[in-house]
Amino acid sequence: MASKTTDPDTLLLRMPSLRAVKAFVAAAKYSSFTRAAEALCVSQAAISRQIRELEIFLDAPLFMRTGRAVTLTTAGAIFFEAAQLSFVNIAQAADRIRNAPLQKHVLTLCCSPAFSALWLSQQLPAFRAQHPDIELNLVTTQNFVNMEPGVIPDIIISKFAKGTSGYKTYPLCHDIIYPVCSPGFLQEHPDIAELHALRESTLLDLSPVGRSGVAEHVDWGVWLAFQNVDIDERASTSPPLFHANDYNLIVSMALTGQGVALGWDQLVNGLVDKGLLVRPVQQQVTLRNSRHYLACREDTDYDDACMRVRDWVLSKFARSKG
Repeated sequence: MASKTTDPDTLLLRMPSLRAVKAFVAAAKYSSFTRAAEALCVSQAAISRQIRELEIFLDAPLFMRTGRAVTLTTAGAIFFEAAQLSFVNIAQAADRIRNAPLQKHVLTLCCSPAFSALWLSQQLPAFRAQHPDIELNLVTTQNFVNMEPGVIPDIIISKFAKGTSGYKTYPLCHDIIYPVCSPGFLQEHPDIAELHALRESTLLDLSPVGRSGVAEHVDWGVWLAFQNVDIDERASTSPPLFHANDYNLIVSMALTGQGVALGWDQLVNGLVDKGLLVRPVQQQVTLRNSRHYLACREDTDYDDACMRVRDWVLSKFARSKG
């Protein structure tokens, strides 16, 4: 019986030597053949030989040599971008396989820094006690459109209903926004229980700078406008507004009595329930045209673990609605 032959794999045949690519990436990273050799624990001659082999294979120069330093050519820069991303993906996949105990389900969860610090950190102890076999790898970002190279989350919590293909989305909540301050600040400034006096107070404002992952932005000017109060009519003697694009800092300043912040309910309601923050006025703004969503990856090897994380988050938000 004749043995079955395999047709040539054109993709693999077109691939250069991975050893040569590894030497190239190291030289490009350190802009030096000598430092690349030290990083890979080989000789400089070996690095030069591998890169020369790669340049012959690609039929293009990859480096310009200027003394002891090397810089990438246009072709080298193109190849480095692709090679570096591929190596990051390979290294992270290898680490995930090598370091994860077989009985563990390692899931990558991606959310904003504020959600991580103000919501997730408070809920995680109970989750970890209930699901000891799930190991969470948390990645925080404000830019959910352009993820870091090599980051492929299993769960994404963001304000985007339509994410990357391969994910199924579930609605979590609308934004409900209201002023919050420390009990001590309210005691020192009881007049802020009235909206016009609140406008003249020390206001901590969340700036939109760098918040590309947010579908819309509500600051004090927008929030007060919903209450028919014009922030531009603040008296010149009022304290200047404090602006920061770090919501964790804004909340921390409110907790320590430094002013009044706008509180997003899903992030600050636990602090209000504990009495660490209070609502000086009862007015609030609900954004009905947008929501927060949980996106669950559908092609993961850990379907059961993903569903358990999904159901746990959904149950927490369903409970808060009730």
